[in-house]
Amino acid sequence: MYPDVVGLRSFYAQPIGVVTRRLVGRAIRARAGNVRGLCVLGMGYATPYLGMFREECERALAFMPGAQGVTRWPSAAPTLAALVDETELPLRAGMIDRVIAVHLLEMTPDAGEVLREVWRVLAPGGRLICVVPSRRGVWARTENNPFGHGRPFSRTQITDLLRGALFTPVGWDEALYMPPVPRNWFLRSAVAWERVGATLALPFAGVHVVEATKQVYKPVPTKRRARLTVFEPVMAPQPMGG
Repeated sequence: MYPDVVGLRSFYAQPIGVVTRRLVGRAIRARAGNVRGLCVLGMGYATPYLGMFREECERALAFMPGAQGVTRWPSAAPTLAALVDETELPLRAGMIDRVIAVHLLEMTPDAGEVLREVWRVLAPGGRLICVVPSRRGVWARTENNPFGHGRPFSRTQITDLLRGALFTPVGWDEALYMPPVPRNWFLRSAVAWERVGATLALPFAGVHVVEATKQVYKPVPTKRRARLTVFEPVMAPQPMGG
């Protein structure tokens, strides 16, 4: 079940949300690469992370699921956000270069169907960057943040989900090693938590940040051909005697 968009906006306006945006955004930025001249689509509630691409890419769009609600984005320019059915995107096939999915796969009732629709709108060579809560992380066990709602994933589970929708995972990052404690004095140590967690590859990061590429050719199962039966005549024809 999707959280309400008002609650999401309120979280990112708080100090803990500002720190979350900075730490997760750093991992997204590293995975997205150079987006100059590309079309970038944010799905779920990705607007806190789209701003860093808006001046660089050719076009940035924000699609928010109908069950979640939509807010205006950007606030000081013509809106680029729309309320959509996440399983039927109002886009032509192959017109998007990057999809950034945040607060989406863990919330939707059918993540596989959503990913198949993302596959459709991605261009050949397009990439998906998805942020999902980690099953082993503290953030998934605490309801004071958006990653504490919906379904968390292990690395194996998100890999299987992506491959089932014809995506190939090609890169992994983790973020949010600090516990979700909304105290200003504690948030000041967030960068230190992140540095130690990444250096030691600790297993309790709050989110997975996964980069995946679109498989262009869909595998088609082969069917075993039916074996032809050759019927032999029971009696060979005999020449007529004169």
